[in-house]
Amino acid sequence: MKQLLAVIALLTTAQFSNAQITVDNTQSPADLVQNVLLGFGVTASNITVNGSPVTAQSPQGNCTFFDENGTGFAIGSGVLLTSGNGDAAVGPNNATGLSNNTPPTSQVGSDPHLSAIANGPVQNGIVLEFDFIPSGDTLSFNYMFGSEEYPEFAPPQSSTFNDAFGFFLWGPGITGPYVLGGYPNGGQNIAVVPGTTTPVTINNVNPITNAAYYLDNAGGAAHGNAIQYDGTTTTLSANASVQCGQTYHIKLAICNVTDTGWDSGVFIQANSFASEAVQVAVATVSGDTTVIEGCSTAELQFIRPQSQTGDTLIINYDITGTATNGTDFPLLPNPVTFLPGDDTLTLTIDPIQDGIPDNMEFITITTTTITVCGDTIVSSGTLWIIDSVDIDVQAPDPTAYCVNDSVQVIAQVLSGGEPPYTYSWDDPNNQTSDTAYLATIQNGTQGSIDYIVTATDACGYTGQDTVTLTLDQTLSIDSFFVQNASACNPTGAASAFYSGDSTNSQTGLNWFFEGPGQPGSNQVAASVITDVPSGWYYVTLSDAVCEVDDSVFIDIENQPVAQFTPPSASGCSPVQVSFVNSSQNTVNYLWDFGDGSPTQTAQDVSHTFTQSSTVTLIASDATGCADTAYAQIAVVPCGCTDPTATNYDPGAVQDDGSCFYPIPEVTAPNVITPNGDNINDFFFLDAVNTTNIRLKITNRWGNLIYEGSGDNPMWDGTNISGDPVEDGVYFYYYEAEGTSDQMISGHGFVHVEKL
Repeated sequence: MKQLLAVIALLTTAQFSNAQITVDNTQSPADLVQNVLLGFGVTASNITVNGSPVTAQSPQGNCTFFDENGTGFAIGSGVLLTSGNGDAAVGPNNATGLSNNTPPTSQVGSDPHLSAIANGPVQNGIVLEFDFIPSGDTLSFNYMFGSEEYPEFAPPQSSTFNDAFGFFLWGPGITGPYVLGGYPNGGQNIAVVPGTTTPVTINNVNPITNAAYYLDNAGGAAHGNAIQYDGTTTTLSANASVQCGQTYHIKLAICNVTDTGWDSGVFIQANSFASEAVQVAVATVSGDTTVIEGCSTAELQFIRPQSQTGDTLIINYDITGTATNGTDFPLLPNPVTFLPGDDTLTLTIDPIQDGIPDNMEFITITTTTITVCGDTIVSSGTLWIIDSVDIDVQAPDPTAYCVNDSVQVIAQVLSGGEPPYTYSWDDPNNQTSDTAYLATIQNGTQGSIDYIVTATDACGYTGQDTVTLTLDQTLSIDSFFVQNASACNPTGAASAFYSGDSTNSQTGLNWFFEGPGQPGSNQVAASVITDVPSGWYYVTLSDAVCEVDDSVFIDIENQPVAQFTPPSASGCSPVQVSFVNSSQNTVNYLWDFGDGSPTQTAQDVSHTFTQSSTVTLIASDATGCADTAYAQIAVVPCGCTDPTATNYDPGAVQDDGSCFYPIPEVTAPNVITPNGDNINDFFFLDAVNTTNIRLKITNRWGNLIYEGSGDNPMWDGTNISGDPVEDGVYFYYYEAEGTSDQMISGHGFVHVEKL
């Protein structure tokens, strides 16, 4: 009597995700057969790999466990046999012709049965064999073949490189062309195209031949990010009629052909290697066995072998548990009936949200099968129903090392809830709000700040986690030492010192100096600059993580200053003036009295003037660096006439022969700050008793910066082009006319500091 193979599975709707399948190579092939592959109604023994029972007891890279890992891959879990290492099967599909160049631990270079279906020499083969005893009269298991050789080596191309695989079966009632000692009737390959005896190969299942059983996975078209293979078959079933209680031998094998590149693999479904026993399995796509009232649903599936789909079959099952059929979920029909041609019946379990606290309820589905051998096999599966769910969402606590740096934090639901999930972020300052699982958060002050992430599942249930972002910036420029520049030569220097943690050693830090003596480039990869003129310098210290900056002013060291008294004098010719030299940082002097008389080099001098003149003092230091000071001497050609007596009153006469003229005076500021605050933004001359002033300003290299004329010319700190000048020292020179038409002139230095 034919028996039912019923698989009761609780499933949710499959969805592609960004995840990939997982591959575990820690289990031995023997463990994989006994604990993963076998279903009900089958016992296995004499397990070997590549002909060795010893090899079967140790993990092999080409015989591994796989799990769909929430990807929606058609086969949830099982055993993966590969022509290379199993790791190469892991998605996404982002490589053409991927080959795992690390040879598997154990492999075969020849096999007569694989050679019979291959077009060339066998390479990198894995052969898993064992004996088994069925308790029913049908053997069935599900599989999917995939390869990197799709579509390049599939028809219409002709190739001798196509990888090969087969499921070879020997035993009572089995006949075929595959010879094996002890089985005089030969064996058959049960990995065949449905309804035919044609072996499943790349040449036999592809977009042209048997296309209904082919899936194109280029770019993840068929399987999302789950697997790497460019093409696969659909999920197929290997079936054979067997005799209850008899011993059979099966060989599951795959190999490269001709070369060792372009890997292939065959996925064999867990617990599907069975013989007509009733199975009850409770599972969902996410691997959970729990549904939520009013939110998630499950599918109850009854599956029978392809070999029995020709008959009408009625299945009775038992429902037990604390949840009530028809009250806690819609009434499930019992029994269910397979019509001819049906291999799957599906019932939906949609728990009713009744608003009554029920804690956790469950239902258990149980079926009983009596095998043709007379054995009774009972199988059951349990589905749990809950009112609500706790969502465990977690995100790491990051550390930022620079002020105003951004860090990315990934939140992830570890358990609970129904996908898909959405994420929202918040913090005490309302700085971030993002519905993505990848959030960018910032912190601008030293210390820590908390961010709260909330995960919401498809049912509207939420879970929260607190993320603490710590700002721990220790890198800093602690001190800045300067060596002042010479007044006449760029001999200034600056050195910076840092402290704190850096990702690089000190030699790996980048020092970036910018100022009058530096063009602002990374050519200065050190903490010291030398041979620079006076001015403001800015330094930036950076490593692979952080950046800090500081500034310093390099002044003029021991600048020669020429000065003397009196700054001006006047009187009737002849006028004798004694000059007292008060110059600083100077040792040599040159006096020019401006009237053609010989110059003098004494420190203090005296001179008699018969005409108005400009006195010039050039004072220099030992290196020849000099400064100049000026004084204006006004000489008036005066005479006297005798008074005319008109009466004898002494107060009635006066001396009308003396002549007096106002003395012109000019002063100038030595510092301006043209920063736009309307305070000290302009340079101008404070001139008294003068007219027609002509003013010129140059930089220290003699380049003209400003030229103006009039009674009150003013300089606003810009150059001829109208651009602001850099901070520093500038030279001014002026000429003007006095009230007696005498010409006067002068010069000096002015500091520009914008502050």
